[in-house]
Amino acid sequence: MAKKVVASLKTGAGKSFTKCIKMMKSDKSGAYQFKEEIVHNDHVKDFFTKK
Repeated sequence: MAKKVVASLKTGAGKSFTKCIKMMKSDKSGAYQFKEEIVHNDHVKDFFTKK
């Protein structure tokens, strides 16, 4: 399934999107969590600034 997603992002309008991975520290346990999201290139900065 991952190959399909990557292949579709490389062609056409998919080049205007970026896969962002943010590492966040959990308030309860103190462990680190990773949040992944595919966002438009214009909204990458917003993804990393919001909590």
